[in-house]
This record gives sequence, C-alpha cells and structure tokens, in this order.
Amino acid sequence: MTSLLAPDEPAPPITLRPDGASPFLLVADHAGRRIPRKLGDLGVSESELRRHIAWDVGIEPVVRFMADELDAHAIMQPYSRLVIDCNRPFAAESSIAKISENTPVPGNVKLTDEDIAARQREIFAPYHDAITRELDRRAREDRPAFLVAMHSFTPVYKGVQRPWHAGVLYNRDSRFAAFVLRLLREEDDLVVGDQEPYKVSDDHDHTIPVHGEQRGLPHVAIEIRHDLIENEIDQRAWAKRMCRVLTEAKRLRDESYGVG
Repeated sequence: MTSLLAPDEPAPPITLRPDGASPFLLVADHAGRRIPRKLGDLGVSESELRRHIAWDVGIEPVVRFMADELDAHAIMQPYSRLVIDCNRPFAAESSIAKISENTPVPGNVKLTDEDIAARQREIFAPYHDAITRELDRRAREDRPAFLVAMHSFTPVYKGVQRPWHAGVLYNRDSRFAAFVLRLLREEDDLVVGDQEPYKVSDDHDHTIPVHGEQRGLPHVAIEIRHDLIENEIDQRAWAKRMCRVLTEAKRLRDESYGVG
C-alpha cells in the first residue's frame, strides 16, 4: 500500500484544547489549503489555490479565537478540499472534484481506485475519526456535546453576488439552529441566511448528518462570508460574536427543553 503523505507532512487533523471544558465541539472541514507533496499542485495555479475553491478563507483563525474564548475543543482539517472534500460523502461527485466552480483540477482526473482510497484513508478518515472519538468520549462520560461546524463562503459565486453576511445551516433538525439564527438576525446590520448560501443534505454533506443528526446531538453549521474575516481584527470580532451567540443559544435551548 503506497502512502500519500510523507513522514514529515502533518497528519490530519489539527486539534486545539482537547481538554476544553466547553460543551461546544468546534469543527472546520476546510480549514487549510495544504496539498500533499506527492500530488504537486494538482495542476491548479497558485492564484487559484488561494481562492475559496481550495479552502474556507479566514475560518481557521476564527475557530482558533473561538476555541480560546470558549475553552472549547476544536478539530480542523488542514488539507485542501481539492484533495478530498471532508464534508462530502464518498459517493458525491464533489468528493474529489474534477472541476471546482469554473476551475478544472487536472490532478483529480483519471484517478485509480488506490489513488482515491489513499486520500480517503489518510486525510478524510483521520479527521472524522477524531470527531467520532471525541463525541464517543463525551457520551461515555455523560458530558454535553453541541456540534458546531464552521465554514466561510465566497462573496461571488459564478458571477452572482451573495447578499448574506452569514448563513445558518441544518438538515432535518433545526431546533438548535433556530436559536442561533434568531440571535444572529438580532445583531445590528447583519443579513443572515436561513439555509443560505447552501442547504445541508444527506447526499452532499457528511459532518452534520453523520456526527450531529445520527447521534441526535444539538448542532448547527455556520457560514461566514469570507471577505468579512480576512484580517485579524475582523476574525476576532466574528469569533467574539459567534461565541456570544452560541452561548446564548445554548441557554435558550436548555431553558426551552428544561435542561440543566
């Protein structure tokens, strides 16, 4: 079996505050744009690899600041979504995309079964295994777990301007997300999408359906428009906002369901 990652390349995932006391588990499926050396640049130019097609711009520092503020365990995926998208089922066409937005990815064409298996085994699996282990641990210890998947989105997609500053996403279960949505919409001057700019589904998403819904945990996916989190000042401001909103949403949820 041929390895994809060299011994000196970081093994996913990035883990912050594993002993954090917060009930929130923060995850970021697209936190980095690293590509294993063995894959070169996948045939994609450096300018394209800096775009949103390769990663969720700005979300990694936002999650770091949130983890510090909340004392929350965070699990982040540092490899580019162009290598393998860690929020896609393997059956989805976008799991290993041959074209992203309008950009061809030559390094993802004509892959062998072993090529695909290596990306699944060495990048996708360790990331999701880490999430599974943490949620299993909390279940064993009877500790609360609120799954928060953090993402960013591009302001313009295929030439269409997106008006939202942020979006709140969920699949079938909107109970916790509804509190987050309400509170974000109460923030001054924010346009917040309900299931915008994306909708979570079993066919196109993995993290929320598998780790949140299947376990029956309170969960939400947050999207922040990436031009709003491109510098440290804005990243810290959004991290503080999200910490404040999540904490209050948990309080309202617990009060509503008679928890605590």
